[in-house]
Amino acid sequence: MMRRFKFEDEIYSSLYCVPMAVRRKLDRLGVKIGLKQWQALGRGERLAICHLPADSDEEADALRTFIEETVKSRSGTPPKNIPDTDRMAADPPADPPAALVQNLNAVGIALDSNAWSRLDSDQRYALVKLGGGKERSHNLRAAAAEFFGAR
Repeated sequence: MMRRFKFEDEIYSSLYCVPMAVRRKLDRLGVKIGLKQWQALGRGERLAICHLPADSDEEADALRTFIEETVKSRSGTPPKNIPDTDRMAADPPADPPAALVQNLNAVGIALDSNAWSRLDSDQRYALVKLGGGKERSHNLRAAAAEFFGAR
């Protein structure tokens, strides 16, 4: 089963963009699918990527092969491989990144180590992806509200 976040509710029916749980799975696999590549896939193919497991090495290899072949077949270009250093983004850090703290402060939400430690790894990953860089996503505030009960 795929982890679903309330702040992404609008994308689950059509899967017009890549859900956060899939982004994390792709990071673990070392694969990047562009939005046009994702949208070139059929709904069944998107659902398969969302729900197929990648926990064991064998499952990860099978899913990576499925993604590579399907994306290339549908879009005409293979997905990009990401460097091993970028693959580590799938496992969020033990402490909140400074850029994330700053971006959350900018939208009126304080984040400290205690609040960070109460989040699960999927929630941490989502926050880092949405606000751990120089720019923050329009979904950062909604995700933080969902995870912290902030308004």
